[in-house]
Amino acid sequence: MTILALTGSPLWYASRASGTLSLILLTATLVLGIASGGRFAPRRIGRFEVGLLHRNLSLLTLVFLAVHVVTAVLDPFVHLGWAVSVVPFGASYRPLWLGLGTAALDLLLAVLVTSALRLRLGVRRWKAVHWLTYAAWPFALFHGVATGTDTRLPLQLWLYAGCLASVVAAVWWRLANAGPGRVAGRLVAAVTATAVPVLLAGFLATGPLQPGWTQRAATTTILLGGGR
Repeated sequence: MTILALTGSPLWYASRASGTLSLILLTATLVLGIASGGRFAPRRIGRFEVGLLHRNLSLLTLVFLAVHVVTAVLDPFVHLGWAVSVVPFGASYRPLWLGLGTAALDLLLAVLVTSALRLRLGVRRWKAVHWLTYAAWPFALFHGVATGTDTRLPLQLWLYAGCLASVVAAVWWRLANAGPGRVAGRLVAAVTATAVPVLLAGFLATGPLQPGWTQRAATTTILLGGGR
């Protein structure tokens, strides 16, 4: 896998680079959103500046996601169609893991569309859809880990670890400074922040870091009316 990671085509490099940058930017967007919403959010920076930075990071994330999708579809190695970029779990190449990335993209597009219609939808409905970002991030993380032929590279593993640690730290910081109420929401956040690192570590140890992962990932799919 390491040899493949070092000898890929230019489109492969572009796809992996844009995908990695998308994950970093999505992580930064999520961390900023989590940290700026607490009672003890930084006061030296106004809410307008924080909101503007958050929006710009979100838009930049979508730009690199678009590059990631286009280069992945154009790469002749995987033979993906354009429909796969918006319809999850329909690809012939690593269908489950590629589908997680597609699902993450769809969730982010839903957030983008509802943000453009925020005044018509109302704050409550917009916030409900905006929470989809929290689901998109772990989907994107597992997508990158499972589909990347460079996952075994130490630099890539450290990058995934850094993204994971940043989000988990932000969640626990927010929980530590949370006010009274919303016990159910805080409980879900605490369980998720604990479960995701454990699941990712177990997945890496039994999946992408093991020999034969390429063959197993290629035939892993969701059993919808039969699978492989």
